[in-house]
Amino acid sequence: MLTRRAALGGTLGSLLLGAGPRLAAAQPLAEALAASDLVYLTPLRGDGTPSRCQAEVCFVYDGADIFVVTATQAWRAEAVRQGRSRARIWVGDLGNWKRTEGAYRALPALEARGELVADVAVHAAVLERFADKYPLSWLRWGPRFRNGLSDGSRVMLRYRPLA
Repeated sequence: MLTRRAALGGTLGSLLLGAGPRLAAAQPLAEALAASDLVYLTPLRGDGTPSRCQAEVCFVYDGADIFVVTATQAWRAEAVRQGRSRARIWVGDLGNWKRTEGAYRALPALEARGELVADVAVHAAVLERFADKYPLSWLRWGPRFRNGLSDGSRVMLRYRPLA
């Protein structure tokens, strides 16, 4: 049976990811990011309210940033491309967001700014982290992520927490 819990162990080198600001999070949030297999993500409108587009997604956390790989045409990627880069991220695993009846909104949360990551060295390092975090499901998703990043059908998003 596939377990959804995995230890993250270590951080990506600042050489690959840059020396971005560390997450100034309360202990529960930092612990949730280290332990959870899912985050719930929504872009924020200009007035700071969440958009209707929401989802639970797999991610990796490097101690500073949250990385997601998604389809190029997914609303997450589209929002960042259109300049709506602010997002709210709830951390935890309650399953499908629609079935939680909004309960995920009680999870530890942060606001972050998303950006597209084109650097292939960062792609490689982050994909290794995905493989470590999700070893069984990586057998299926690893090639899809790698090939998708190579052929442009997937993009990598980096979410940097806002102070």
